[in-house]
Amino acid sequence: MADVDAIMSCYDIARQYMRASDNHSQWINGYPSRELVAEDITEGVSYVGVDDDNDMVMAFAFIIGDDPTYSVIEGGHWLNERPYGTIHRLGSTGKHKGILRQCVDFCMSHIANIRLDTHADNAIMLNAVEKLGFIRCGTIYCMDGSPRVAFQKSIQQC
Repeated sequence: MADVDAIMSCYDIARQYMRASDNHSQWINGYPSRELVAEDITEGVSYVGVDDDNDMVMAFAFIIGDDPTYSVIEGGHWLNERPYGTIHRLGSTGKHKGILRQCVDFCMSHIANIRLDTHADNAIMLNAVEKLGFIRCGTIYCMDGSPRVAFQKSIQQC
């Protein structure tokens, strides 16, 4: 809980970067909220990455288990139905490159089947996940009904 302010700062920087990259529709209205970050911490699914100077460079939630918003996918299908982990709310301070790769490497070290989603306006993330070998699987819908492009990466795809 001592890291909440630093995590929120990381998310603020990421939100500003989204706006500067013409992504004006993702992470609006204060998302992710301080309450959601605190909930992630309490549930043990909040992670941060630090650099060699011990400065926070990324924050994200990593949840192993079924994600209810992934139970229905349109315009495609998941690569498999094996147990998976989901990366949510990845934000970076922008101080270092390769943050997504570091996040994915960490998550794949815990489970070899990862799903994630992003907004269709997040061109940078869409490009980055495909470069890392994620496969575009279709469209999922968040709890508020908004669509997201869904991806999966799995060591064994069958």
